[in-house]
Amino acid sequence: MRITAQDHARISAAIRAVEARTSGELVCVLARASSEYAAAPLLWASLTALLTPWPLILFTALPVRSLFAAQIVIFIAALVLFSSRRLRIALTPRATRRAFAHRVASEQFLTRGVSHTRGRTGVLIFVSLAERYARIIADEGVAAKVDQKEWQGAIDALTARMGEGQVAEGFLAAIEACGEVLARHAPPGAEPREELPDRLYLI
Repeated sequence: MRITAQDHARISAAIRAVEARTSGELVCVLARASSEYAAAPLLWASLTALLTPWPLILFTALPVRSLFAAQIVIFIAALVLFSSRRLRIALTPRATRRAFAHRVASEQFLTRGVSHTRGRTGVLIFVSLAERYARIIADEGVAAKVDQKEWQGAIDALTARMGEGQVAEGFLAAIEACGEVLARHAPPGAEPREELPDRLYLI
């Protein structure tokens, strides 16, 4: 899923438009994946190699040395096979993938300064493509006023477009939906201010 320079410009403009009518600050982050899942190939290759001798013992008369050699060959072949990025992700349990994505979202919330605005009105829109994970995290100045269910409209709009392969359109829809929530609960202050960059971060 490709993000063009034009997409970046449209997303930045949408963030500015939303922030013009609220005291909230929006930050968007798109992750290709929340982890490399480097342990998955080793785990599955080891498991495959450990299971290899049993059918050979039951159905063949191979000597022990040949069994060990078969294990080594199977381990190496499985390690190469399972090192494919797509397989690494597919073989990682869904709960584990979501936990990684959740952790990265929380890290981005801190790294991008979303928690450092003066009114604590920062909001992060986070998407991790490999895990098919989307989350909105609001700082305490907004979270205290907005029920988590109110963000669901933004999540639904985001994931619906993402499911069609329209990444930029997904972010634009989520930004607009978040803007409506923020306009209700965090109206603009007397002095408009710009505390965080109006942009989409790619990680």
